[in-house]
Amino acid sequence: MSASRPRCSYTQDFKDELCREVISTSKPVVDVAKSYGIGAETLRRWLIKYRETHNSPDAAATGAELARLKALEKENQELLAENLFSNYPDVRIMPMFA
Repeated sequence: MSASRPRCSYTQDFKDELCREVISTSKPVVDVAKSYGIGAETLRRWLIKYRETHNSPDAAATGAELARLKALEKENQELLAENLFSNYPDVRIMPMFA
C-alpha cells in the first residue's frame, strides 16, 4: 500500500491570493504551485473557479467593444475604398473633345 498525503484545506483568501499572483505576474501555474507546495492541477482548478467568480462587467463590455470595433473597422475599409475610387476621373463621363 502506498502512503497518501493527508488532505489539506486552504482558505478562500489563500486560493484567491495565489490566483491573483498567477494572473498579475503571468508566472506559469506550475512555478507558483511549486513555490507554495501545492499541486499544479489544484491551482489550475482554483484559477478556473476564480475567473468564473471574478468575471467583471468590464470583461463583458470588452467583448461588446470588440464587436463594435470590428464593425467600425469594416465601415472604415468600405469608406476608404469608396473614397479611393471616387478620386479617379471616370473617362465615360468626361467629354472626349471639348
